[in-house]
Amino acid sequence: MSSTKKIHFEISERKILLRLFDVFFVLLFLFIIDKYFEFNYFEIKANNYYWVIVLALYINIIGTVFEMYNLQTANNRFLVVRSIVLTAAVTSLLYLLTPFYTPILPSNRLQILLFFFAILSALLVWRNLYIYFFAANRFLKKVLFVGSSKKMESLVEELTKVNPHYHAVGFVATDDKRNKTKLTEFSICELESLFVTNYIPEIVVTNENSKSISPELYTQLLKLLEKGVVIRQYSEVYEYSTNRLPIHFDDKELYKFFPFSRSNHNALYVFYSRFFDILFSFVGLFALGVILPFLYLLNFLWNKGPLFYTQERVGKNGISFEIYKLRTMIVNAESEGAVFAQVNDTRITPFGKFLRKTRIDEVPQFINVLKGEMGIIGPRPERPIFVEEIAKNIPLYQTRHVIKPGLTGWAQVNYPYGATLEDSLMKLKYDLYYIKHRSLFLDINIVMKTLSTILFARGQ
Repeated sequence: MSSTKKIHFEISERKILLRLFDVFFVLLFLFIIDKYFEFNYFEIKANNYYWVIVLALYINIIGTVFEMYNLQTANNRFLVVRSIVLTAAVTSLLYLLTPFYTPILPSNRLQILLFFFAILSALLVWRNLYIYFFAANRFLKKVLFVGSSKKMESLVEELTKVNPHYHAVGFVATDDKRNKTKLTEFSICELESLFVTNYIPEIVVTNENSKSISPELYTQLLKLLEKGVVIRQYSEVYEYSTNRLPIHFDDKELYKFFPFSRSNHNALYVFYSRFFDILFSFVGLFALGVILPFLYLLNFLWNKGPLFYTQERVGKNGISFEIYKLRTMIVNAESEGAVFAQVNDTRITPFGKFLRKTRIDEVPQFINVLKGEMGIIGPRPERPIFVEEIAKNIPLYQTRHVIKPGLTGWAQVNYPYGATLEDSLMKLKYDLYYIKHRSLFLDINIVMKTLSTILFARGQ
């Protein structure tokens, strides 16, 4: 094989790279200003190593909340500058306000400004270097596709759209009947010479049925596998790149997406999930009680009518329950029948828009969480009439009811509110991904993304 290998960083590798070098550059800049600008607030020494650990944790946690490790944000200069400023400001403030684990507040207030600007400058310099060197096209991964020519172009387009670092060099067809495509087609006999002249580290097989691969093609793929070429199935690559399952409207074979996460029946996971559900519910309802008088006043002025309302929703195992929410629409909003809420829905009141943007309208659902009808995290609870309508077009839709619905979830934080069947299918892809992979780490990730949604007012 050719020795001209190009560097490529996978999605997880790029995220690790960002986290490690965020901390490295911040510590480097702090060290430099300590040496040349008489900065003595933060000194890296053997007896205060925990200062470094705490600062690294703050940068990573706060950076996650402000989407520093969202690759779409990381690749965009404008968006990442906004995230950097917010992360540097909150990290500096929090670090200064926790002197039990961090240095004592300096008497010279200039030290505080130097600390903030060191973090800000370090992140700005490093992230611009990342965009220039690591997010550039020079880090594309060449990929050869194998599968039926019938859907090849749409599958390749879908995958490269969500993972722009994938570069399709062409494909090998497994069917006799050729369909016209813009992609370059290679024959089986060209495979060996193709991999000798071009370094192609990965092959993606789009066919779900292995019987469609001829013995001759299988033999060639086996030879390439022995030479170190990675061969993966399309569904695996798609799931890894998008964090959702590659299901379609007509899919009915649930077994294709097994095994679902063992956490769904893991006693320890179920226990701590319920423990945190109850803990956060009490905190949330207490906070609601504190601001309730102000909400009543604002509701009286800008949202004439009752503040609370209940509505039937579908829960775990398809069992319906009454959900509690703050009213965001005009009274009798569905006098002409139930319809999905739309973007810029005229039925939503001005005060209702504020409640939705800040997610305050969903806080009363903590009552449902305490009752065990919902969890903090899970698929969005839908109304029976909508579930029935969607399930007629998407057979796998009822699968999302194998776990409790949640106040927030993987679909809610990754996809905007939608009112079409296409939107419902996309959200189902995320919901089933969560059901398959749910874990403590994924739950924490969802909580962080939810905080980002609230802070940037991206509610419905």
